[in-house]
Amino acid sequence: MLTLLLVGHGKMGKLVESLAASHDCRVAAVVTNRAQLASAPAGVDVAIDFSVPGAVVETVAELAARGISVVIGTTGWLEHEAEVRAAVERSDIGAIAAANFSLGMNIFQRVVEQSAKAFAARPDVGAWIHEAHHSAKKDAPSGTALLLKRAMTHGGYTRTIDVSSTRAGAIPGTHTVGFDGPAETVTLTHTVRDRAVFAHGALEAAKWLHGRRGWFTMSDMLGT
Repeated sequence: MLTLLLVGHGKMGKLVESLAASHDCRVAAVVTNRAQLASAPAGVDVAIDFSVPGAVVETVAELAARGISVVIGTTGWLEHEAEVRAAVERSDIGAIAAANFSLGMNIFQRVVEQSAKAFAARPDVGAWIHEAHHSAKKDAPSGTALLLKRAMTHGGYTRTIDVSSTRAGAIPGTHTVGFDGPAETVTLTHTVRDRAVFAHGALEAAKWLHGRRGWFTMSDMLGT
């Protein structure tokens, strides 16, 4: 049974905690601040971080110092990615970071990339991304929307991609990618009906990461 440390105890942290046993995982401790992290129990296999963007750099540095691998589900910290990766690569831990741990979204990303590649050759086709989340989500656009934009660019679509966001109610997450030409429109949409899908994905990522060293993405995990 994999032993976990949960960093953060908001909606996602609580979901991970409630679903851990169904993935043959055990939560050894939950920490919500740096002092608790420094005194977390020994014998932890992997940490799962669903905390806040401003804490990720220090959290990963502390985990690296303690030799604890980490699944990073927090978003909004990408401007510090180089620093976070350096901390992982200097240590003997593994880390997997994703803006979205939904397995369906990661397949959707590949579909979007291939579509962007096809439409890139059509100069009369414009593109956009719209994402909607619950009103408590802090980062906008979402990390997933930015991931999709990078996928489109990687696919060869180098023209402007308009990105917009909605924050309302309790929306778990909807991402729509659109391509619009002179006489037709193509839209691709991924909708989450239950945010537990992210917790299931993070727990599967923790099991996959255990025993590995280095920096990984969901593409590495899924072999895509």
